[in-house]
Amino acid sequence: MRNYIKIIAFLFLAFAENLVQAQEIKPMAMLDSSVILIGDQVHLRVQVEYPADFDIQFPTPADSLTEFIEILDRSKVDSVLIGSDRKLISQEYLITSFDTGQHVIPSFWFNIHYQGLIDSVPTNQLMLHVFTIPKIDSLMGALQGPIDIKSPYEAPITIKEVAPWILGGLLAFGLIFLLLYSIKRKKNNQPLFSLPSKPKEPAHVVALRELDRIKDEKIWQQGKIKLYYSEITEVLRRYIEERFEIPALEQTSDETIAAFRYRRSLMDEKSFENLKRILIQADLVKFAKFEPMPDDNNLALVDSYFFINKTKVVEVQEVKEPVDDREGDDVILK
Repeated sequence: MRNYIKIIAFLFLAFAENLVQAQEIKPMAMLDSSVILIGDQVHLRVQVEYPADFDIQFPTPADSLTEFIEILDRSKVDSVLIGSDRKLISQEYLITSFDTGQHVIPSFWFNIHYQGLIDSVPTNQLMLHVFTIPKIDSLMGALQGPIDIKSPYEAPITIKEVAPWILGGLLAFGLIFLLLYSIKRKKNNQPLFSLPSKPKEPAHVVALRELDRIKDEKIWQQGKIKLYYSEITEVLRRYIEERFEIPALEQTSDETIAAFRYRRSLMDEKSFENLKRILIQADLVKFAKFEPMPDDNNLALVDSYFFINKTKVVEVQEVKEPVDDREGDDVILK
């Protein structure tokens, strides 16, 4: 009975081994370099290629592979699908050794599970050769004569090394300037950034445009006599404030007339009489319910045009005369 059970177990294991081999499981271990100096580091890659329907358990070594080889770091286990039915899983280890000699890196074993069967396959073994630096005494003896001590070599500074410091300095300078600039603007009650304002139109241009509007709207022809004179006098008062710096908008008509009477040099007599006639007639219409004749209404607008055109500031462009730099002709005195 016992022999019968042993035969069945043997056949079962043989079948499982053949099944695993038939599925082409390919474990492998590789070194970047098999020769290093003592304390140097080298990468060890462990991988296995297998059918996608297999379940393989990746080995997890401790902090050292042997008593002479240490693991400094390890990557995550990476899985890649090859085609539609195979996988490749791998992991890299950063290893080193502080003992000289030839050190064997043992195989890594992968546990395999497939349809209730359990098996394991190993990777190949590797050999790591660790050498030491020759002693300075033996190196000196191999050379003829003593070796002079050389001063440390100073590598030239590159733009790549200096660039971060330059950019950092410029950035710090820009931030300090922006901070001081914003404090100054805030102290002066000014916005941090402002667009350049359009040049201000001359006072007479604005006033004449408003008079044209009043004329086109034909306000007094619609029976709005009071509104007509109110708009004319407002245009004139704004013009006077801009042109002569007299606060006509806050003054009464008498105060404005008196201001010009005491400053007679500001305009000629005819312009003064036109202004006085417009303001007095406007006050009669607005406060005394005076009803002027149609010709008086037209005359108020004409006088306004006349007043502005006679008192406006005309910019005179300086015309440079061509300079004759030719030398004078010789004159013969007889």
